[in-house]
Amino acid sequence: MSNQQQKDLRTEWVVGITGASGSVYALRLLEVIAEMGMRPHLVVSEAGERVIREETERTLSDLAERYPLYDVRDVGGPIASGSFPAAGMIVIPCSMHTVAAMAMGLADNLLTRAADVTLKEGRPLIVVPRETPLHLIHLENMARLAQAGARIVPAMPAFYHQPTTLFELVDFVVGKVLDQAGIPHQLFKRWGSE
Repeated sequence: MSNQQQKDLRTEWVVGITGASGSVYALRLLEVIAEMGMRPHLVVSEAGERVIREETERTLSDLAERYPLYDVRDVGGPIASGSFPAAGMIVIPCSMHTVAAMAMGLADNLLTRAADVTLKEGRPLIVVPRETPLHLIHLENMARLAQAGARIVPAMPAFYHQPTTLFELVDFVVGKVLDQAGIPHQLFKRWGSE
């Protein structure tokens, strides 16, 4: 593997956005990793597109101006292959529909296919479910994903760092995602730090 390929592997992340509420988490993650010089590759479910528009008044066109955007219906897109040089994949926010599809290995669209490939290649798959309350099937599907190697990071902000704004709560969740990805950051004050 060339030095450029090794660099690409560390800086290229696939980011999936689904129809769960909480698209602000995804938008902040995209902003942060782009500011770090990383290149997010974006795939958005149809429901995710709607939620982005309803929660943020942003559109896929807005996102496509800043990040490579792949059509969720194109199961043959570049991110569907294990040869695509990605460090891993983050699905944020992740609907229970997508959790179920990934847990069952249903690669019926580009988002779930990219997640399936990420697992089979042994790369980090970080799933940020955003649903409450949860019933047994939700929990079993998340457990099944965890058993397959995914890292489950629920969108549950903490309060020990005494946040005073919504942005600090969002940054806490995004920071926890970055921790799981092995990406250093300073988005929140860590427990026990001054």
